[in-house]
Amino acid sequence: MVQNIPMVDLRSHFAPLRTEILEGIGQILDDSAFILGAQGRALESELSQYLGVAHGIGCASGTDALLLALRALDIGPGDEVIVPSFTFIATAEAVRYVGATPVFADVEPEYFCITAATVEPLLSPRTRAIIPVHLYGQAAPMDELLDLSQRHQLPIIEDMAQAIGARWQERRLGSLGTLSCVSFFPSKNLGGAGDGGMVFTQDDALAEKLRGLRNHGSWQTYHHDVLGYNSRLDEIQALILRKLFQRLDQYNAGRRRAAALYDQALAELPLQRPSRRVGAEHVFHQYTIQVQDRDGLRQKLQAQGIASGVYYPIPCHLQQAFADLPKVHCPQAEALKDRVLSLPMFPELQESQVARIAEVIAEHLRKS
Repeated sequence: MVQNIPMVDLRSHFAPLRTEILEGIGQILDDSAFILGAQGRALESELSQYLGVAHGIGCASGTDALLLALRALDIGPGDEVIVPSFTFIATAEAVRYVGATPVFADVEPEYFCITAATVEPLLSPRTRAIIPVHLYGQAAPMDELLDLSQRHQLPIIEDMAQAIGARWQERRLGSLGTLSCVSFFPSKNLGGAGDGGMVFTQDDALAEKLRGLRNHGSWQTYHHDVLGYNSRLDEIQALILRKLFQRLDQYNAGRRRAAALYDQALAELPLQRPSRRVGAEHVFHQYTIQVQDRDGLRQKLQAQGIASGVYYPIPCHLQQAFADLPKVHCPQAEALKDRVLSLPMFPELQESQVARIAEVIAEHLRKS
């Protein structure tokens, strides 16, 4: 009998909180306060304290969080922002939304992140910011990137959409850059029941700017000082996220437990397991292996009812959406796109499920 194993099991993730969440939603309906209310303010306070920063500003999505962060820094037409090529398109997309130009940096093959060595040759007089992505749940090499940013007086915007709760050295990601951005998309480590995002900063002036930008450029009702956005985290999402946030460390521990099971089960197979960066605490948004005949393996898994994902099959610098930009070559990103495969990963993943996944992988590799 085929055992279906999903990429993410949101049904079992939400089930223990169903009654508690529905009661809270009922209270919100009774109170009829749906936007920029008490739940949102409480979530902003709780998450900013958790990360060790002064301010959290909720918004409508992780993409909007990046867009708002760029606007808060007054980045726009004529400016350049350095971003990884090997990541989800939203990071570069946000740069274009504000009229600036994304400059694509290659990544390191082991940890999938930009480094000072891949960024520094791309700096120009038009560079206004650097956006490292903490991909798959593990930190970019922040010491060297922060040193680079300080030497060149460039702000860093941390894209921690996949890495909330992870650490670099003794500090949580999200507390290192001038600004940081998180996504609450349902599959994320802290994911809601819809879209949502948040921007974090230590800077009081930037935080105040962000609060107006997310609300139609308004800091006083019906007074609009700049063109802003309708990008506000609603109260129902904030409530759900607060319930899940109480268990975030438990969820991340579950992901690390599942990753350790994978490590053991796949140890003798001819594939590359995820590397752990020294000084970084991984929260395994994805467990991503590198393997020859990736597509053949994926087909085998699918035939056995096992989900998998390719994050990402087309690096950003090769996307048609950026075809008008100068051509660049990112050899590591271009190699990784054909080798990476993300296996099912969620806090509730069972040892028997990992064993089954490893069995199917081993069978395929023996026959390859």
